[in-house]
Amino acid sequence: MTQDAPIFATLGCRLNAYETEAMREMAEAAGLHGAVVVNTCAVTAEAVRKARQEIRRLARENPGAPVIVTGCAAQTEPETFAAMPEVTRVIGNHEKMQPATWEQLRSPNMAPDLIGETEKIRVDDIMSVRETAGHLIDGFGRHRAYVQVQNGCDHRCTFCIIPYGRGNSRSVPAGVVVEQIKRLRDRGFNEVVLTGVDLTSWGADLPGTPRLGDLVMRILRLVPDLSRLRISSIDSIEADDNLMLAIATEPRLMPHLHLSLQAGDDMILKRMKRRHLRDDAIRFCEDARRLRPGIVFGADIIAGFPTETEAMFENSLKLVDDCGLTFLHVFPYSARKGTPAARMPRVPGQAIKERAARLRAAGDAALTRHLQAEVGQTLRVLTEGPRLGRTERFTEVAFDRDMPEGTLMDVTIRGHDGARLVA
Repeated sequence: MTQDAPIFATLGCRLNAYETEAMREMAEAAGLHGAVVVNTCAVTAEAVRKARQEIRRLARENPGAPVIVTGCAAQTEPETFAAMPEVTRVIGNHEKMQPATWEQLRSPNMAPDLIGETEKIRVDDIMSVRETAGHLIDGFGRHRAYVQVQNGCDHRCTFCIIPYGRGNSRSVPAGVVVEQIKRLRDRGFNEVVLTGVDLTSWGADLPGTPRLGDLVMRILRLVPDLSRLRISSIDSIEADDNLMLAIATEPRLMPHLHLSLQAGDDMILKRMKRRHLRDDAIRFCEDARRLRPGIVFGADIIAGFPTETEAMFENSLKLVDDCGLTFLHVFPYSARKGTPAARMPRVPGQAIKERAARLRAAGDAALTRHLQAEVGQTLRVLTEGPRLGRTERFTEVAFDRDMPEGTLMDVTIRGHDGARLVA
């Protein structure tokens, strides 16, 4: 191998990006050189296709370099990647977070011509993993730190393959989280984001079964000089009393929540095996907005879930207005082999595509309304780059001149370009 640093490529969610940084630290500590590592996503069939495409591209651009594939797609279908001639090793989601794995990958026996097909795969049963979520790193992100507090999921939504890639839910103890956030604050981070696969399940496996709201309140109490705390995606039906109290009373908890809604029709929600109904989602948004006027919501919504009629889709489309959503993540339904939904009657592909486009258009219109309402306001912004920042409500702001990075400052909004504010 050459002495070049490993090349890492990340597909998928923020948690994957977080774990890539942890792998980079472990690989560097182990002295691994000259390898390509691809951290894959399995959320849709398209995500798996993109992973294969990325592997081929990186192998072409780095001839002779061992290619290590890991992440959720590697966990759920290791044979798919082991069959690729470009791939040297397939590493499971649990294995990738173990320092010993990276020590072993440094071995000369890792050379592609020394590895047989049966030796390519190191993927154990993720459901047997019981210890708390992963390897903690100090400060993924240049100016906003992401802290993994939970991994895995105990729910079994009929469309979702992720529990089979991540395993059952497990939590990082509150004391460990608080100490890490204190270190991050000491290093100058003004904002921390709590991340996980199913964040509102945090604490269910810990002594005393604390809830996410307890963790939030504890962080804010014990790290008084932390300026901003954010929560990534949550399941609104599992929001606990202390989380709602924090929304109402803690200005350092940012007024932006991303909700895992998925649909706005009760029959589709039941067929998805979700734990909420349409009215539950609307009621949560109303309650949160009453407690914290001005709070904004993002949401995941799937277009074209099996059996979805036009009338059912209209209920999802209307959810944008009924919940007052601002940031929409639209997913055209993609069948994942091994999930119950993959055996349900399909919606035609063209209808899925059209419905996704209509949802995106509704999301774009909602974002435009939000941006327009901010024009003329003076807002507190965290600068993420010389000419880019985000407001407390997570809206992007473009600056007309260079600003000091990683700084909280008040700016006056002059306009918007349809995607971000301009200051």
